[in-house]
Amino acid sequence: MNTVVVDFEWNQAMRSDSPVFNKLPIHLRGEIIEIGAVKLNPDLTLGEEFTIDVRPAYFRQIHYKVKKITGFDRDRLSHGVSFPEALQKFREFCGDDVTFLTWGCDDRGIFEQNIIIHDLDWDWVEDWINLQLIYNVQTGGDKNQKSLADAMEHFGIEQTRVAHDALGDAYNTALVCTRLDMREGLRTYDDAPRILASRMPKAVAVTEASAGPEPVLHDAYDGFESKAAAFADSRIALVPCPVCSAGMLRLKWVNQGDGRYMNLYSCEAHGKYLVRVKFKKSMEPDLLTANRLVYECDEEMLSSYKTKAAQVRRRGRGRARGKR
Repeated sequence: MNTVVVDFEWNQAMRSDSPVFNKLPIHLRGEIIEIGAVKLNPDLTLGEEFTIDVRPAYFRQIHYKVKKITGFDRDRLSHGVSFPEALQKFREFCGDDVTFLTWGCDDRGIFEQNIIIHDLDWDWVEDWINLQLIYNVQTGGDKNQKSLADAMEHFGIEQTRVAHDALGDAYNTALVCTRLDMREGLRTYDDAPRILASRMPKAVAVTEASAGPEPVLHDAYDGFESKAAAFADSRIALVPCPVCSAGMLRLKWVNQGDGRYMNLYSCEAHGKYLVRVKFKKSMEPDLLTANRLVYECDEEMLSSYKTKAAQVRRRGRGRARGKR
């Protein structure tokens, strides 16, 4: 078995309703523009490195937020290789029966979606490991997500590579691996969600229980100038099916008050999901953080969404009549 720490950078559509989606078999969350990886030696020390730029076939115009975060521009995009060529080179680097280690779970969904749109194979991938789970278990954390920067600070790892660069992030993630008991972490990996859930504060557990089932996905995104900007961002608007990672259709966002919104998403194969977004002030001045939670939709959730949506429609009609 080969073990590879991998990170992807990806571009996104300029608009969530872009006509480009009509050309695709799935609602693509992001198109990979860079692959970075570090192979781990049998003793789990750092080994060979790999990096390659990928020329996008669909999201050809660099999104301004992606440009700001990654430094990618039009010229660099144009000099990348096609995704099939990049994947072939990456597969040759990894070897067969590879286990990928990633920081978080977004990379897996993006990778598999990009393989789908190019009609390629991933049967050479043995498994995926979310290192956040191992890190949280071994550092006394709970289910709340921790950033790679948090982990590096925890272990006193100096930032020597560029952040938001695929190879740089893969290298830094590999350094975090060297500070963890990876053999034990991999051995107990399947038990990690249960261990972390047991560490949640009792007050939080009661609140979650009263609100219904636990979310099947929970992520947070920072740096939004407004709520409208957040809902226009594909990271919030484009929710993959938690089961098959396919793009899901959605209805309208409904304001629940107190910075909370909900929407109903549906996957043709796996049914309905309720998505909740909670906004709060960011650490950065005049910016917002959005917490997004995805739930398997039961009858109570479906009824709640329909009731709130109907109330919004009635208020809208009332305001329209008042203006006449």
